[in-house]
Amino acid sequence: MTRRTLLAPLLTALLLTAACAGPPAVTPSAVPQPAGAPSAVESPDGSAPAGDSMSGIDVVFLSTMVGHSERTLQIVRLARDRVRDDALRTLAAAIEATEADELSAMRGWLPTAGPGASAATHHHAGHGDDAALDRLRAAPDADVDRVLREVLADHQRAAADLARAQVDVGRNERVRDLARRIEQSRTAEVGLLTMPPAARR
Repeated sequence: MTRRTLLAPLLTALLLTAACAGPPAVTPSAVPQPAGAPSAVESPDGSAPAGDSMSGIDVVFLSTMVGHSERTLQIVRLARDRVRDDALRTLAAAIEATEADELSAMRGWLPTAGPGASAATHHHAGHGDDAALDRLRAAPDADVDRVLREVLADHQRAAADLARAQVDVGRNERVRDLARRIEQSRTAEVGLLTMPPAARR
């Protein structure tokens, strides 16, 4: 199954949830924030501003990205001890650190998001492309770097696509800010992973 085949139902779920999402589930004051995230801007009466609460679309995105980041960590940890190229090893380590931090933050958000969080967990399945892990496991040592670049680039493109969709349809500004950062970082990673060999020197 191709990345686009896996991605299509997830994007559809995001759009459908945006169309039918009901009242926001929680307010930002109840949602733990990632390190460095901006604090909420409150109205004079102390309430959160309109549009800054977590709704179903935000829960679906976070739940989906949790599954995606879990798979990212599987990919890089499976290959890290076999990687030969120093630059690729450094990039894989940076990806692992970044996504481990993001994963911790997103897992902290979801329990506060109400019943919608449990309803959204089935969207974790679309990023479980076991064929990618099988390719890495079966790759000879001489091919591990190439296979990791291909597998990880394809995987991170999917994350960028999902994040871009969330920026367009999300309700919570903090979740949308996370999506913007994910879209930017994954797009940059894909650029590094797909850089022609001559340009890496």
